[in-house]
Amino acid sequence: MIRTIATILAVLTAAEFIYIFYLETLVPTSKKTSEVFKIPQDTLRQDTVKTLLKNQGVYNGLLGVLILLAVFCFASLAMTAVLMVYIILVAAYGAVSSQPRILLMQGGLPILTLIFLLLTLA
Repeated sequence: MIRTIATILAVLTAAEFIYIFYLETLVPTSKKTSEVFKIPQDTLRQDTVKTLLKNQGVYNGLLGVLILLAVFCFASLAMTAVLMVYIILVAAYGAVSSQPRILLMQGGLPILTLIFLLLTLA
């Protein structure tokens, strides 16, 4: 049961990062992207900002894919845990350097996933 919950949380984390990929890479100037990242649409339309968002989006999308690979192709709790720790550390940096809410927004699901992964090992 605990492993199933960990798997569901990991898949939700992957979905979150694939959604971020969608916002940053496929629709970087959209109203939704503006709302989620609290960046005015005029700013999002600047070529430099679009390029940065698209590059960041690819990173986030591939992170989502890696999580899915860790869960379903490799069935590796250790690899999944490492990816969750990585995301939590990045979220912590974002919380310190940008906005504290990033820790829960970006790190909330990975924190829960990591807790359930650790419970699986216990």
